[in-house]
Amino acid sequence: MRLLYNSIIIIVIIISPVIIIFRILNGKENLKSILEKFGFSKKRRNKGKLLWFHCSSVGEFLSIIPLIERLEKERDIKNILVSTSTLSSSKIFNKFNFKKTFHQFYPLDNPLIVHNFLNHWKPSVAFFIESEIWPEMIRSLKSRKIKTLLLNARISKKSYQRWRYLKKFEINIFKNFDYIFPQNKETMNYLKYFRLNNLKMLGNLKFSESKKKTNYTNLPKNFNKRKILCAASTHNNEEEIILKIHQKLNNDLKNLLTILIPRHVHRTKEITEILNSKNINFVLHSEGKKLKKNTDVYLVDTYGESKAFYSISNVVFLGGSFVLKGGQNPLEAIRCGCNVVHGKHIFNFTEIYNMLRNNKLSFEAKNYNQLQKIILTLLVKKSKNKKKIKSFKKIGNNILNKYFSEIRELI
Repeated sequence: MRLLYNSIIIIVIIISPVIIIFRILNGKENLKSILEKFGFSKKRRNKGKLLWFHCSSVGEFLSIIPLIERLEKERDIKNILVSTSTLSSSKIFNKFNFKKTFHQFYPLDNPLIVHNFLNHWKPSVAFFIESEIWPEMIRSLKSRKIKTLLLNARISKKSYQRWRYLKKFEINIFKNFDYIFPQNKETMNYLKYFRLNNLKMLGNLKFSESKKKTNYTNLPKNFNKRKILCAASTHNNEEEIILKIHQKLNNDLKNLLTILIPRHVHRTKEITEILNSKNINFVLHSEGKKLKKNTDVYLVDTYGESKAFYSISNVVFLGGSFVLKGGQNPLEAIRCGCNVVHGKHIFNFTEIYNMLRNNKLSFEAKNYNQLQKIILTLLVKKSKNKKKIKSFKKIGNNILNKYFSEIRELI
């Protein structure tokens, strides 16, 4: 199985020039990300203990920020390396004023590239986040006797069913982790199937909150005069659904402004073409223009500013839920006092949404008509969620404290 896996990685490397050109043209890679993924890094490692966290993309990275903020305050921790696989996550990383933490793109899971990466960084401990399980890297860490942990582990039903056919292979990989911390009961039960003894459930890190203050100074001053619907982390087709709803509701709510925050900023041109085709007046966030009375849509074409827009919004529609993507994390919007609306495809956050639904903080729409009715109802009512939101923040602080204590003890 290992031979087959490494053979597949070699094939990927051989055809990588075609893949690289395609991804660069689509704004998903640049020269720096390509070089670092092939094991070439210009960054220097400082002396002292180095903790390494690997996340796939934006969501996983945001979930560990509160933990990194705590660890940076520890005197004996001199270096924290964060690796991710996407350009968007690297751009969001740059918005944080970390003092000991630096970013590198994750290397390809090839023995030689992995060897060079580990020789360069020499991590004291390695933390993989959620579903980031890379066999060659994890074996190499084990052979070097570097402690390796899987934090906030998440296994979907689909992944579990696929892994069952590779049970022996998966058991060997999971046993290479010193500890695995599942984020929910579902993942805990799936992992128990592999007869693992290194499991401990501390909760879902996504409940924790960064202490970083959001800068609102670059928002147009007349936002507060509008009734705001925010559509965040939207995917292809979801923008058109929201725009159709905006045009319908604009007759009843004449001061309505819709803020669009697409999941992938490189789709900005595609979205502006849709707006133009519908004769919708819009402003791009990056242009810094003032809102006019006839501005219908404010299109956010930058990374890492969702929190600022949640703070001024009445209602947030979270994308990836009307298309088969599994939904997006609603907790940041909830902490900002928003009512959250979503579609039925939320399988990546089932436990969180169930909790929110039971507290009447999130609302599921099964179709377009339901979505329109729910959004209209929420836009005209006043939110009374302060006590519930406070309890969610308390849950997040308790989970963060548990993770921090466990990590401090282990390192």
